[in-house]
Amino acid sequence: MIYQFALGVAIAFFLAVFNFPQLNPHLLSALYNVYPDGFPGLALLLLRVSVGGLFIIHGYPKITHLRQWAESLKVPVFLCFLSAASMLGGGIFLIIGFLTLLATLPILCSMIFAIYIHISGGKPFVAKDPYLISEDQYQGALGKGEPPSWEKAFMYCIMLIAIAVLGPGAYSLDALIFGGI
Repeated sequence: MIYQFALGVAIAFFLAVFNFPQLNPHLLSALYNVYPDGFPGLALLLLRVSVGGLFIIHGYPKITHLRQWAESLKVPVFLCFLSAASMLGGGIFLIIGFLTLLATLPILCSMIFAIYIHISGGKPFVAKDPYLISEDQYQGALGKGEPPSWEKAFMYCIMLIAIAVLGPGAYSLDALIFGGI
């Protein structure tokens, strides 16, 4: 059911973009159809490339260990695949600044779902300092690690929303393709 809903939203989005004059192809790039250059453009480039790189780093191990990740979350493998693929593909698209808005939306959905999983699991927004936690209270996969919280997913959501609203900036493929429209 959720797959049908997501497919329906995607189809409706593409139909709306190409059939209504007030929704033009800029919408594929950002909610705001100006491509700032200079310092604001460089700041957007830095944000886009940093976030895109981080999502590639997060998505690659998830897609290579898909079954283990799905079992640990108790989520269907297909949903984990969609999330990991959105991180990998979206990360690449963010780095090059291509179809930026469309790249941010699936990753944003994954991060919102990550927040939901953390909150429903009773995880705090900001974890306690790992050095103040007793030795036996939290052990990561490789020993002592950062306690789980939903702070990181929340911050990714904020960064993705900023990129979606402000756009990729002048130093992107979107600006090259859609800048003259």
